[in-house]
Amino acid sequence: MTRLAARVAGLPRGLAARVAALPQRRQERVQDAVLGIALAAVNVVSLLPYRAQLHPLWLALVLVAAQGIPLIWRRAGPIGTMIVIGAARIAYDRIGLGFAPLPLGPAIAFYTVIERRGPVWRWITVAAVAAGVTISLTSPGGRNEPYEAIFQTMIFVTAGAAGGLSRAKRANLEAAESRADRAEAELDRQVTRQAAAERARIARELHDVVAHHVSLMAVQAEAATSLLPDRPAQAQKSVEIIGDTARLALTELRRLLGVLRGPAERLETAPSASLGEIDGVLDQVRGAGLLVDLEVVGTPCPLAPGVDLTAYRIVQEALTNTVRHARATRAAVTLSYEPGYITVNVTDSGPPRDGASASGNGAAAGPPLAGSGLGLAGIAERVASCGGNLTVGPTPAGGFAVTARLPAL
Repeated sequence: MTRLAARVAGLPRGLAARVAALPQRRQERVQDAVLGIALAAVNVVSLLPYRAQLHPLWLALVLVAAQGIPLIWRRAGPIGTMIVIGAARIAYDRIGLGFAPLPLGPAIAFYTVIERRGPVWRWITVAAVAAGVTISLTSPGGRNEPYEAIFQTMIFVTAGAAGGLSRAKRANLEAAESRADRAEAELDRQVTRQAAAERARIARELHDVVAHHVSLMAVQAEAATSLLPDRPAQAQKSVEIIGDTARLALTELRRLLGVLRGPAERLETAPSASLGEIDGVLDQVRGAGLLVDLEVVGTPCPLAPGVDLTAYRIVQEALTNTVRHARATRAAVTLSYEPGYITVNVTDSGPPRDGASASGNGAAAGPPLAGSGLGLAGIAERVASCGGNLTVGPTPAGGFAVTARLPAL
């Protein structure tokens, strides 16, 4: 017996859980079906004590049931539901059956129209309800006492006010959802733009690192090949330079690719490259056979990290283009500091190699090295990202110059 009682007590909870698992529209249909059937049953039961005075009884039961059953479709067709229920209520009162139940069905239908229809239908419904209440109160079966009119008016005014409040609440929720959707879409666009900018930044870094070091390795490999077997000592030196350059390239690649690791992994990255490390780049290029002079004009001042890295990469990429694309024997790097700005100038002394792009800097002797053509484009992007100005082109002496003026901060 206890087990049976527990099962019976658990039925409402299980049924509610099943209804809650349904889609929103199906939940509303189930709720309206329960409401319509329950109200029809209450109306019918309320007349049974007076069945001896109701003639014909079947018609009275049908008319009061008709004031509840149509509520099943109140959301799908508010106007039609209001018409059917209102007609059933007026017919009941006009026939004069008496003992009419409370007008809950018409009030709920009125509430639904106010909540879900536009201004025109709302005003038409208000006028129709006023006319229907007047007809019912003046009917043979209606109650024409003054308090009955006040009571009926209060019921429909309350229903209309509730419908208006529900309508306003739903409109506010829809507006909030719309704003949230727009904000989420804008956030997605920002994330997409940031991801694209980050991919471009990483691509520039990869290009600068790989192009510089691999170009120097290629030059040294060609030198070692030409020196063997006549000058093995010098060839060995070129091979050692290749090894050192490869290790530097791996170090920089590890630092750069560290930002692509998952957030849960520990990042072990070196600081970003800066002009303080420019001597290492110059030594590498000198080791490839290109003489490089460095001149610092003015008093060095602190630079923003992004500007410092950009200046470093400009020198690195310009010298790499010299090594790869020209027949130069000498290059000059000038760093000019002035209040609020730094000017980076890289100039070489030789014309482009045969078959090399005229947009590149000079290079050491030897066959041309294949390139992506993205070097100067990468420099231009870096300079633009810092708010600086870039000038590139041939010099009167037949070489090539890259000049960038960058804001210090």
